[in-house]
Amino acid sequence: MAEMESQDVAEPVSPGEATKSGAPPADRHGLLQHSREFLDFFWDIAKPEQETRLEATEKLLEYLRTRPKGSEMKYALMRLITGLGVGRETARPCYSLALAQLLQSFEDIPLCSILEQIKEKYNLQKVKKAMVRPALFAHLFGVLALFQSGRLVKDQEALMKSVKLLQVLTQHHNHLQEQPQKALVDILSEVPEATLKDILPKVLKSDLGVVLSSPEYLELFLLAQQKVPAKLEKLLGSVDLFSDENIPRLVNVLKMAAASVKKERKLPAVALDLLRLALQENKFPRFWNEVLEQGLLKKQFLPASFLCFRLLGAALPLLSKKQLQLVMRGDVIHHYGEHLVTSKAPDRFKFAPEMDEYVGTFLEGCKTDPERQLAVLVAFSSITNQGHPVVPTFWRVVQFLSPCALKDYVAWLRDMFLQPNLDSLVDFSTSNQKKNQDASLHVPERAVFRLRKWIILRLVSIVENSQVEKEEALVEEVARFCLFHSFFETKKPTSQIPETEQRLSFPLESRTREVVCSAFFSLLQALSTQFRQVPGQTPGGQPWTYRLVQFTDMLLNHNRNVTTTTPFTAQQRQAWDRMLQTLKELEAHSTEVKATAFQHLLLLVGIHLFKSPAESCDLLGDIQTCIEKSLEGKPRRTRSKAVDSQEPPWVEVLVEILLALLAQPSHLMRQVARSVFGHICSHLTPRALQLILDVLNPDKSQDEDDNVVVMDDSDDKQNKSKDDSDSEEEEKEKEEEEESDDEEESDEEDRDKDVDQGFREQLMAVLQAGKALGGVDSEDEEEELGDEAMMALDQNLASLFAEQKLRIQAKKDEKSKLQKEKVLRRDFQIRVLDLVEVLVTKQPENSLVLELLEPLLTVIRRSMRTSSSKQEQDLLHKTARIFTHHLCRARHYCHDVSNHVEALHTQVERLVQQASRQADSSVALYYFNATLYLLRVLKGNPADALPLKTPKKQKASAKAKAPQATSCLDLKRVTMVYSSALSSFLTKRNSPLTVPMFLSLFCRHPVLCKSLLPIVVQHVTGPARPRQQAQACLLLQKALSMGELRPCFEHSEWEQLIGQVLAKVTENLRTLGKAQTKSEQQRELSSLELLITVLKTIHLQKLTLDLTTILGLLQGLQPSLQQSLQQGAHLAGSSRLYDLYWQAMKFLGVQRPKSEKKDAKKIPSDTQSPVSMKRKKKGFLPETKKRKKRKPEDATEQDAKPATPGEKQPPSSGKKKRHRRKAAASAQSQVNGKPAAKSSAPNTPITGPSTSATPTASPSTPATPTASPSSPAKTPKLRKKHQKLSQMNGTARTESAGKKLQKSLPKKGASGKSPQPTLLQKKARLSLADGSPSLLRSGAKRKKVQLKKGVQP
Repeated sequence: MAEMESQDVAEPVSPGEATKSGAPPADRHGLLQHSREFLDFFWDIAKPEQETRLEATEKLLEYLRTRPKGSEMKYALMRLITGLGVGRETARPCYSLALAQLLQSFEDIPLCSILEQIKEKYNLQKVKKAMVRPALFAHLFGVLALFQSGRLVKDQEALMKSVKLLQVLTQHHNHLQEQPQKALVDILSEVPEATLKDILPKVLKSDLGVVLSSPEYLELFLLAQQKVPAKLEKLLGSVDLFSDENIPRLVNVLKMAAASVKKERKLPAVALDLLRLALQENKFPRFWNEVLEQGLLKKQFLPASFLCFRLLGAALPLLSKKQLQLVMRGDVIHHYGEHLVTSKAPDRFKFAPEMDEYVGTFLEGCKTDPERQLAVLVAFSSITNQGHPVVPTFWRVVQFLSPCALKDYVAWLRDMFLQPNLDSLVDFSTSNQKKNQDASLHVPERAVFRLRKWIILRLVSIVENSQVEKEEALVEEVARFCLFHSFFETKKPTSQIPETEQRLSFPLESRTREVVCSAFFSLLQALSTQFRQVPGQTPGGQPWTYRLVQFTDMLLNHNRNVTTTTPFTAQQRQAWDRMLQTLKELEAHSTEVKATAFQHLLLLVGIHLFKSPAESCDLLGDIQTCIEKSLEGKPRRTRSKAVDSQEPPWVEVLVEILLALLAQPSHLMRQVARSVFGHICSHLTPRALQLILDVLNPDKSQDEDDNVVVMDDSDDKQNKSKDDSDSEEEEKEKEEEEESDDEEESDEEDRDKDVDQGFREQLMAVLQAGKALGGVDSEDEEEELGDEAMMALDQNLASLFAEQKLRIQAKKDEKSKLQKEKVLRRDFQIRVLDLVEVLVTKQPENSLVLELLEPLLTVIRRSMRTSSSKQEQDLLHKTARIFTHHLCRARHYCHDVSNHVEALHTQVERLVQQASRQADSSVALYYFNATLYLLRVLKGNPADALPLKTPKKQKASAKAKAPQATSCLDLKRVTMVYSSALSSFLTKRNSPLTVPMFLSLFCRHPVLCKSLLPIVVQHVTGPARPRQQAQACLLLQKALSMGELRPCFEHSEWEQLIGQVLAKVTENLRTLGKAQTKSEQQRELSSLELLITVLKTIHLQKLTLDLTTILGLLQGLQPSLQQSLQQGAHLAGSSRLYDLYWQAMKFLGVQRPKSEKKDAKKIPSDTQSPVSMKRKKKGFLPETKKRKKRKPEDATEQDAKPATPGEKQPPSSGKKKRHRRKAAASAQSQVNGKPAAKSSAPNTPITGPSTSATPTASPSTPATPTASPSSPAKTPKLRKKHQKLSQMNGTARTESAGKKLQKSLPKKGASGKSPQPTLLQKKARLSLADGSPSLLRSGAKRKKVQLKKGVQP
């Protein structure tokens, strides 16, 4: 059935009959008529998007499955074969893949025929010289298509032909390079052994020199060695590739292979095959040492080095433990380490990510062999640059270690930390480091320090990495190891403390202990942040911090065996013991969240007692006092209100402690302070809050000496990073030498800037004194100065410049110190903002939140002025985020402000005044939002006087007064505040207030909007500037559009307000079209937008207002507006003004006339000659080639007759009839200059005002606006339909209808004359010329309908 359908639809003659009869093999016209979609498949196949190509190929195969023997199959094969040799190089593989899938789906197509078609299409003997390259690629991609189909290895004949063709293509190396040989190797790797035995003598020569001449021949040799070794030995004899004679050839072949994959950045297959052959013949050491390390690496060729690195990574799963040790201590791994150090520049290629993939794959694949895992990881960790391992401390591949291998690796790291074995490391120095002859850089102590620092960071990273599977005992072991070597030393080993039995081969230096201490607190942060519990390890499941404190206490109690690096004083030991006692007391309150927070804080400060004993000792005492009072203060709070109203001093003390912790540069302390403050913020007092606000107050933080000292660890960090940066500095020595000259020049410029007048006077005095020592003046001053005088002058000048240099340096130091203090202060303020964020987030209903408004606004205002540095911007962004999102937009707010009502009203007045005085609108917006937040608080709190009102008063109160009656908001007072701000905004030239601010106020508080609207209406006109009048119109327009405003007004009040606005707008529009400046034009636009909103409101709400004045005013302005628009003498935006004008007229019932300017250009008048009507347009047919129109007389005779039932008529719909009736009716009404009293229902606008025959509108008699003399603009599709109808029906009917309409037009109107007769005549002529739907056409159509009705019975 599919075959019959294909023959019937796609091609009238079957392919066989066509061949017999001598006809063309395929009917192209029938194929085109059959399916355009079928032809599009071949375009989509060559597109660059892979999804599009695959989808097109799949659709083509589905299409051909339904027609397997039709002409489509022949055409598809022809198109795909043609596509193999197209000029676009990106399209050839696409057609090759599509052809392969086609041959795979239709196995009945013989491969030899496809190969013959390719040879016939692209005959290499007959092809032109310019087409040789595409023809060669067509043959290559054709063979690849046959191979990818999976059928080539099964077809012996096609396989032999393909092999011969590839051998021919091999001769064209300039175009195809090694691609034919690679394709040949790929094909032969899939063929059976028997077939390979037959083909091998034809493709591989018996000369070993040819085999070792290129990577492709060598790969073919290795393939035969693997699959048919007997046949290969018979062909070439016994071959030893790794002999002394062949090793140089192998090196050259591998170098060529490395160069061939330079862009692809992958491992050549021939290199991996050679490695496997060496392993198979037990010659791996010879191959690795002589071919790679002594051969390729000596070539000083980067692709060759990368080949060695890739071969190293790929060889890891294939090697034994002994072979791994050989590889990981040779020149390749040494060279790889140098690459890691020297490739840190951004523009250099980095091989480390690729090696990480190799190592990760190896570790993941041999989890059952922990010994090999450990050997590889230890080997990579032993590659060091002057003691520092080159692999990063946080290495992602560690996550693939098995638990056993991880435990052994941690043990190796621990042993290397305690007893560094520098001889076991593969250590190296870069060329720049070797040039540096500084002896201090090559001492063992420096290498030991660098190694220990890396080891301790690696241990911490293993514990911090959540993806590493590790046991709890391992975590505890690492934590105890770090703690012990941070603060303790071994006096006498004991079995009770395993850490004391570990001996140190090199003593721990102070800088090493600092590194270990820093790493320990980083580890503590990772363990303590999430309050990790260890069930089963301790009786109560305490957190990690508690377990480390217990271990520390055990160390302190074994003072015979262990001693602290900094011995404790009696006071510090007493503080430690008291802390342990407090921890036991907190365990009784372990169910309380507050007790858990206190415990966390106490533990961390207790451990910090070893790092900073003096400060932590005082903090511990204060914290313990606060904890005791907080736990004792809880039952007292229920006794009486007097006790509850007392300020608990422990909160203030604890806040000071938290501020002191925030001053330390520790992220862990910052998190702890935030967590603890979240549990005590419910007990916060005004004095405690003031301690926080004093830090945020810029005046107090700069002018007063704060009790909190902000600590800086930049010097420590510099000391710690000094040794790390040695190697990097040595790599950048040359760059620094080049930049030193520029720095000296900049220093000289700075010195010139700092020279003051006093220094100049001193310099002149010294020079004059030197001149006086030389005697009297003479012409040659140099001869008069003796040696002693010159020496004295030089000494005086040197001392003078030395003093000046010291003064300049002192100024720089002072400036740097002030800048550093400013940076520390801003950083401290950013940390303190954490406490503010916690307060507004967890206690939004606390009355203390209201005291945060003005301090936060002060920070924002100050930061807006000086937000140049990134730190200032961070402070600004964080403060603004807390203020806007967590405070002003919070879902909950304070509901107990009965004692602060007066203060809140005063604060509203103050903030509104401050908002009006700001220089920047962005700052004023924050102040204005603060007032809205306070209004929300006042409105949401009930008034105390509410129960005193009688029920009668409550019933008599209006809806507008309901918010005032149910809240403590003083509406009258607040209205006065905002009215003054609104008046200032509408009168002041540069006011920081904006329209969106007042719109936000009106939307949230419609009652205030009702009181403030008269002020806005007053400023629509009057002595205000045009810009302020435009702002008033815009504000009024947006306010009237809000749905929240209407319920606040009675019907009469609302109608009166709309009437006032309409009167003001009418007064504004008297000067419409006469704007000379941009502000005046903006006023006109805003006035028209406001008028449209008013008219829309009148129409929707059916208000009874007199629209005669505004209608007459706008009709009188129409000629001047149209004339100014056509002449072009108008400002930018007059077209927008004209559009708004007609939008307003539409609401008044007058439709916009059709534009005449474009039509007048297109269609000439009737008085012009036919020759002048010819217009030459590019891309259009000339007049001589166009079909001639029928004569008007013939058209008149034909159209005058009624249509018979048998004649074909153009399609017409009732909708078009209604449109034409509307157009005729509106034209008659437009002649009089008044809106029509009645019109058809479909043309009634939804948002238009209700008007009647008289200009006064009433809600009971809504009227519809009428159409203009020309019909509304139509879409291009409708125009084409109307043009076709007009060509079919002719133009005579239009002329007769036009005459009838012209006779009927003067019957309406006051004066009996049409106000625009020339306009209607011109429009009629235009409609005759272009056939567009117009009034005359609609009149003729109506006549035709009447004739039809007369025929019907």
